[in-house]
Amino acid sequence: MFSRQVLAGRQIVSTFAKQKAVSQCIKRFNSSKTNSTPPPKYSKGKLLAVLGTLAIGSTIAASFYNKETPKSAFEPNESGDKPEFAEGKVSVIFVLGGPGSGKGTQSDKLVKEKGFVHLSAGDLLRAEQNRPGSKYGELIAKYIREGEIVPQEVTVALLKQAIKENYEQGKTKFLVDGFPRKMDQALTFENTIAKSAFTLFFECPEQVMLERLLERGKTSGRADDNIESIKKRFRTFIDTSMPVVDYFDKQGKVIKVRCDQPIDVVANQVKDALKTRGI
Repeated sequence: MFSRQVLAGRQIVSTFAKQKAVSQCIKRFNSSKTNSTPPPKYSKGKLLAVLGTLAIGSTIAASFYNKETPKSAFEPNESGDKPEFAEGKVSVIFVLGGPGSGKGTQSDKLVKEKGFVHLSAGDLLRAEQNRPGSKYGELIAKYIREGEIVPQEVTVALLKQAIKENYEQGKTKFLVDGFPRKMDQALTFENTIAKSAFTLFFECPEQVMLERLLERGKTSGRADDNIESIKKRFRTFIDTSMPVVDYFDKQGKVIKVRCDQPIDVVANQVKDALKTRGI
């Protein structure tokens, strides 16, 4: 143990020396931007090489110096913290499916017929994006425009706030539409807010979803209803959201519904499927 600490100390000292050298490199490199004569020793390539060496050295030193292994975002919460809502306090159903699969349309029907509160992750994000003074607005806009998933800290915080506000009004049944889209979102939600009852998954051929989205894009005004963003969203869904569906499916917590049929036909299939869960 002692020899490891000595080694770590030497490596940290070495790191400080490297940092000083890098600092001098940066000063010379920056001065080259204002002076017409380039620095004789430190090219941009050499600077990057020194930075790379510093990063490796710091990582090695930290591996000896740190006593605890960092927690993975996928590991259960071991701090003793419990979800905001204990089991039985609220009923949460995740609603997943590719872009244009009909999640919002079918969720609206369930709100009218079953008394659920419909929380659309996408709508919450767009509302936050457009809220005056929002510190997340620009970040959300960038992710939506690129067809990528907004960082979970933002989405989970917005959902938690919405559920708490509705719960305070006596509402306890929630359809969370378009969420979770990644495994870290799923586990963070269930560890910090509430356990989900199950996931309602809408299966739909990509071509059908594409046609629906392009038609919707004519009037929706949404920045992501264009062919480039749509294709990115399809890839993102397959790569990051399908593992979530598979994860819950292995627990017997997924209801699958084909949604490439007329709206009312799909709605009846949803109602029949929910009856099997006592809803």
